[in-house]
Amino acid sequence: MTDTQAQPSPTARQPGNDHLPGDTAIWVMVLGDLIIFGSYFVIFMVHRTMAASEFLAAQQHLNLTIGALNTVVLLTSSWFIARSVVCARGGDVAAAIRLTYCGGACGVAFIAIKAYEWSAKIVAGYSLGQSEFFNFYYMLTGVHLFHVMLGLLIMGIVLRELRNPRKRRMPMIESGAVYWHMVDLLWVAIFCLLYVVR
Repeated sequence: MTDTQAQPSPTARQPGNDHLPGDTAIWVMVLGDLIIFGSYFVIFMVHRTMAASEFLAAQQHLNLTIGALNTVVLLTSSWFIARSVVCARGGDVAAAIRLTYCGGACGVAFIAIKAYEWSAKIVAGYSLGQSEFFNFYYMLTGVHLFHVMLGLLIMGIVLRELRNPRKRRMPMIESGAVYWHMVDLLWVAIFCLLYVVR
């Protein structure tokens, strides 16, 4: 190869090199989280079946509009992160960085909306221990909120990777996206169980 020939970008995807995005460790973590949350969901549904009228009455106090807004915010963030990975694979690092910031901003917006929702519920008297439904509500949304904050930390690591020309390890960037998509998927399930299913 001569010096005049273009070198492929370290983040560019090579033809015929399709593989599962990210590395094995992130998929083990994601599957473990899905199993744990799946267990929570099953327990919630069992308790809901045993006290259907009580759960339904408590559910009426949740704001469906706020839940839907948070869902739109997280799905938008997933779109930004997916586009960021595409840009990183194509070598457009500047666009990947901008899109990752946009995804992170959506994550921060989610936290702010959830904090507002929690504070409104507590002021209205629907706090932890008020009913079995609200125990599940705070537990499920609280554990999920922790995952959102951890996802923002992971996005910070991805940004560091993108900014360092000697790194930019594609598996690391993809692993961050895989984790964030899992966080969004879990929220969609929580939104359906707590806010929508009657």
